[in-house]
Amino acid sequence: MPHRFSGVLTPVVTPFSDDLKPSPERLIAQCRWLLSQNVNLAVFGTNSEANSLSVDEKIELMEVLVDAGIDPLAMMPGTGCCALTDSVRLTAKAVELGVGGTLMLPPFYYKGVPDDGLYRNFAEVIERVGSSDLRVYLYHIPPVAQVGLSHDLIERLVTDYPGTVVGIKDSSGDWENTKGMLDRQWDDFHVFAGSETFLLQTMQAGGAGCISATANVNPAAIHTLYENWQSETAEQKQAELDSIRAIFQSFPMIPALKAAVAHWSGDETWCMTRPPLQPLENETRRDLIARLEAAGFGMSGLQA
Repeated sequence: MPHRFSGVLTPVVTPFSDDLKPSPERLIAQCRWLLSQNVNLAVFGTNSEANSLSVDEKIELMEVLVDAGIDPLAMMPGTGCCALTDSVRLTAKAVELGVGGTLMLPPFYYKGVPDDGLYRNFAEVIERVGSSDLRVYLYHIPPVAQVGLSHDLIERLVTDYPGTVVGIKDSSGDWENTKGMLDRQWDDFHVFAGSETFLLQTMQAGGAGCISATANVNPAAIHTLYENWQSETAEQKQAELDSIRAIFQSFPMIPALKAAVAHWSGDETWCMTRPPLQPLENETRRDLIARLEAAGFGMSGLQA
């Protein structure tokens, strides 16, 4: 059976230096820590500031991670771009490096495009990459992209590209949409919730896990629920995850995630974001950390 992801993945936050260039050493360290917490690496996702990175930067960072000994099979890089040729180039490089799969946004600049147009985009990427090693996980995030993926479109892609289009991250925030995908029972198609908030429901309905921003900072607890979703304490564990998620969601998510990493690693440079995003103000950061500490939250083993 070809490689399929399941469990918990996270869109790894991308560290930047003071000059706003990506910081490979910090990214390597963060990825190693996440892997030690049983979380796989959806690098270049939304909370990775992926659309603030160029194709060249993403390729260089993928190469750096693999050269540093990060298992490419643990990586699901985001490779969906607005320009077809960018998607093809990035996806082909990911496949060349041996990644476990790619997470692919639809082209999201033009709104109101028909399913046929979206189908053509994904089909062109798959055909042009032309590799039997390609595993595509679709990325449905209409709250941000404003371009979604209908169930009929997904079914068409799964039918026409079996063994290539193998899963989806549903970040719609709509449980009925996720459940509708699971109810279709596409053959060996792995459905991931886009937040640990829906992890227990997703597992109970036959899903594969979650790909979640807060797995950057709360990885072990999220993995524990994934491993123990059938236990008597599953509901309690879900509630505990929800309480930590709620704290982070009450702040701008990406700067808040980075502020937490900065605090528990002791490396203030982690607070840096690329414009137009702004780091949290000092007072806001103190409020975030105080609320997390009051909830008993920590990031054990994280190092600068």
